[in-house]
Amino acid sequence: MQNTINIKNKRARFDYEILDKYTAGIVLSGTEIKSIRLGKASLSQSFCEFNDKGELFVINMQIDEYSHGTHYNHRPKAERKLLLNKGELRKLRKEVTTSGLTIIPLNLFINDRGLAKLNIGLARGKKLYDKRETIKERESKRNLSRIKKSYNN
Repeated sequence: MQNTINIKNKRARFDYEILDKYTAGIVLSGTEIKSIRLGKASLSQSFCEFNDKGELFVINMQIDEYSHGTHYNHRPKAERKLLLNKGELRKLRKEVTTSGLTIIPLNLFINDRGLAKLNIGLARGKKLYDKRETIKERESKRNLSRIKKSYNN
C-alpha cells in the first residue's frame, strides 16, 4: 500500500496549544478514501464535536470529490464519524465540557493496512501574545542555527 499520504493541519500548532494526542479511525465511503489516496483533502478550519449520542464527528474537513466518480460521489464537507475506544471518548467529552478545551484534527494519514487514520489533539486556544511568543522563539532558533552553521564552516 502507498504510505506517503500525510495531510497536515498547518495552523493547528500556531493557533492552539496541544495538550494530548489521540489516533482515531475515520468512517469513509468508497469515493472518499480514493480522494484521500490521491491527496485531495484539507484539514484547515476543521474541528471535532460530539453529538447527542456521545459519538465524535469531524466537522468542516474538506475531501474533494473523486474525479472518476459518478452520481454516487460523496459530499465534500460532510460530517465524518471518528472511531475511538469508549474510555477515550468519555475522557475527551469530560475534558471538553468541564474545562472548555477543543478537539482539532492534526493530520490525516493512511496506515500500513491501507486504512485512513486521523491524529486529533485536545487543545487550548492561544491568545495573541502566545502567538507572538511562538514567533519569537522560532526566529531565535533560526538565528542560532545560522550562527552555528557559520561558525562550523
